[in-house]
Amino acid sequence: MPAVSPDKLYYRIGEVAALTSLRPSVLRFWETEFVLLQPRKSRSGQRLYSQENLVLIQDIKRLLYVEKLTIEGARKRLALPMGATQQEEPVAVIDDGSRDLLREIKTELERIRDIL
Repeated sequence: MPAVSPDKLYYRIGEVAALTSLRPSVLRFWETEFVLLQPRKSRSGQRLYSQENLVLIQDIKRLLYVEKLTIEGARKRLALPMGATQQEEPVAVIDDGSRDLLREIKTELERIRDIL
């Protein structure tokens, strides 16, 4: 895997594909299956993946390809708090309406940050 630059804030989908040895189509599909994986979009609509997104992608890849979990199983595992066992229930489940509201708030905060 090519080295990840600690100075770089965002990576385009082609760079992420090369870093993770995954096809861009797989990354786009995972965005539809894992709500935690939501890269920013540039003004031109290009996906911009953060360092946190890269870590999440590596986790998803490990769960699916190494641990051989289904997508549903990987979703459940990612929903668990760090260090929790599979028998424990997730701390909180956010409904779709709340998730959409949080995304809007995040987008607005990012817009304000960019202005500053």
